[in-house]
Amino acid sequence: MAAVEAGARATFGAWDYGVFALMLLVSTGIGLWVGLARGGQRSAEDFFTGGRSLTALPVGLSLAASFMSAVQVLGVPAEAYRYGLKFLWMCLGQLLNSLLTALLFLPVFYRLGLTSTYQYLELRFSRAVRLCGTLQYLVATMLYTGIVIYAPALILNQVTGLDIWASLLSTGVICTFYTTVGGMKAVIWTDVFQVLVMLSGFWVVLARGTMLVGGPGQVLELAKNHSRINLMDFDLDPRSRYTFWTFVVGGTLVWLSMYGVNQAQVQRYMACRTEKQAKLAVLVNQLGLFLIVSSAAFCGIIMFTFYLDCDPLLAGRISAPDQYMPLMVLDIFVDLPGVPGLFLACAYSGTLSTASTSINAMAAVTVEDLIKPRLPSLTPRKLVIISKGLSLIYGSACLTVAALSSLLGGGVLEGSFTIMGVISGPLLGAFILGMFLPACNTLVSGGERGEGLGVPSTDTGSPNQGVLSGLAVGLALSLWVAVGATLYPPSAQSMGVLPSSAAGCAVPSANASGILDPLLAANASSRASRPHQAQCPGSWSAVVGPHTADGICGP
Repeated sequence: MAAVEAGARATFGAWDYGVFALMLLVSTGIGLWVGLARGGQRSAEDFFTGGRSLTALPVGLSLAASFMSAVQVLGVPAEAYRYGLKFLWMCLGQLLNSLLTALLFLPVFYRLGLTSTYQYLELRFSRAVRLCGTLQYLVATMLYTGIVIYAPALILNQVTGLDIWASLLSTGVICTFYTTVGGMKAVIWTDVFQVLVMLSGFWVVLARGTMLVGGPGQVLELAKNHSRINLMDFDLDPRSRYTFWTFVVGGTLVWLSMYGVNQAQVQRYMACRTEKQAKLAVLVNQLGLFLIVSSAAFCGIIMFTFYLDCDPLLAGRISAPDQYMPLMVLDIFVDLPGVPGLFLACAYSGTLSTASTSINAMAAVTVEDLIKPRLPSLTPRKLVIISKGLSLIYGSACLTVAALSSLLGGGVLEGSFTIMGVISGPLLGAFILGMFLPACNTLVSGGERGEGLGVPSTDTGSPNQGVLSGLAVGLALSLWVAVGATLYPPSAQSMGVLPSSAAGCAVPSANASGILDPLLAANASSRASRPHQAQCPGSWSAVVGPHTADGICGP
């Protein structure tokens, strides 16, 4: 479908940068307007939860926007290109996660009125467990946010020549600025705008790509003939990167750690005016996720049909799968200046929404878990100033981490899932212990701290031994799986990479048959010596963590 020269290189034009700049300006304006309205924030609660006055629609869209970072905007279409429509099973995993979150986890946090999720760990276990959870969260979030900020800048630089440091600094500085000034309300309302930009970007690509390939029927026929319509993949091999089980079991646990107990998400549940509104927000989020994920996956299928006989990776036009999407955008909109800029805005809307949420959440847990317990006499005004200062510090820290993220190997999507799975998995296990296993040991009685809300009345055994041991061993085993998956990636065949071709390129590549991804084939010589348990995808680290933490609970 795309007989383009292998060495061709497209770039963004002035109109594209103009559209991108407009998105940044609108985001900044929304953040300032919301943040400064009615005199700004008068307390830390205003800054971190918006005064607990928001409704389901904006909060739900914000939840969806912050999950779909630029990592997913660029990564999901590329993965659908290489692995097929089975990626849609992600929507089922997300639905299960939303139901579990709304029914089991959200009511506990909302009824306790917590700003930091890790306050629950102290109520249920001890301050040591709370601090352990807080520190793990801060480490995971800072690393993840660094990838989210840096990865799209790097990918777009490699494909289009977009200045990497200009894009990194402009998005990072603007995001930190409006988050510091506006707090949670600014984060939520800019997310609403940004999720609309993301959907617009995907839908424009879907419409144009479908038209160029020959219509929806032609797209589906070509995808079916080349094994891209492959939903019925129930392979039990844990080395397979994407199967029904990967998404429904591994994926559900990853997303449950993000939505059920993750500070950034729970903080927005607490911003809702009632528990019912918070539950509705989770359902609105699910609808938003379905629209975004399905749009991204179908973009990947259209990419495959567009490049049917001239895979840009095999032809040498790009050097990594994450670069498929920006290249296609430039190819199909070459005669429509400004439209590629909409996709650029789409990708960076994901970056802004995720980064702003993370910055606000890290500031919240620092104030609630580290500062307030030691300085309980601070006035509301001083806490607001400290909260804004922490937002500025964490924004700068995330930019620093972003500058170091080039050391990460592999695809950005897998890397981000690995980080969240390794650290978030054991934390999810600790919350499951506290809420659903009353026999697990604790320091305080439920009568004192909220019996009936996941804080049961038990005071047996050594105070923290069970849950702290579970956290430590769960983290170690999750790291073992993740490091093994990085050092010993499974073969392309076992991972389920589907064949592609470069036979129709104007300048055919040496690997025109395209049966194996060149980046994966490079590791074939050492495959026989790899331990099988180390060849699991990084997303399975989220399965190891919670189960290990649950299994080591003291009597």
